[in-house]
Amino acid sequence: MRTKQTISDQDLQAKLIAGEETAFSELYDRYSDAISAHIRKFVNSSDLAEDLTQEVFIKVWQCKSRLDEVRSIKAYLFIMARNHTINSLKKAMRSDVAMAEVINSFVEQRNDTEEELLSKEYLEYLEKALSDLPYRTREVFRLCRQEGKSYDEVAFALGISRNAVKNHMVGSMKILSASVKKDLGISLSVLLTVFLK
Repeated sequence: MRTKQTISDQDLQAKLIAGEETAFSELYDRYSDAISAHIRKFVNSSDLAEDLTQEVFIKVWQCKSRLDEVRSIKAYLFIMARNHTINSLKKAMRSDVAMAEVINSFVEQRNDTEEELLSKEYLEYLEKALSDLPYRTREVFRLCRQEGKSYDEVAFALGISRNAVKNHMVGSMKILSASVKKDLGISLSVLLTVFLK
């Protein structure tokens, strides 16, 4: 439970500019929940919102000497949170892990019918892409990626060497990756992570 607010934002701001760590702790206690909730509206992910909130407050501490130009520390925090979140999302879109997180979050926000339709479309796309692969390569891919079998298990089941399984997987991943990137604008790992989990 939060302690009762004892000093004004203006006094808190002055103490922060002076480099008082207790003022920073008070600022964090006072506004971190609200900032995190604000960021969550952009990212739909509690974990990501928490990380971005931490980064916003770190930036405030690092730039505390410039706070004397700020009229309202509260408004400043919200503007900084919004700008930092947007900039982070732009960078994150270049990362497969972050893209998967955003897509996962988006999928969770939709209703079951929408999710089913989108998953069906992606799975149909994957099936079509797989159908262009040679039969044995397709079979190896299904066993390894869709059924989660190890290379050794697949090699034993199909009566081929582990090295042959590996070669089939490398070949299929190259072809599918290029196809998915070209047609969907995402990486194969994102597609598999989100829709074949």
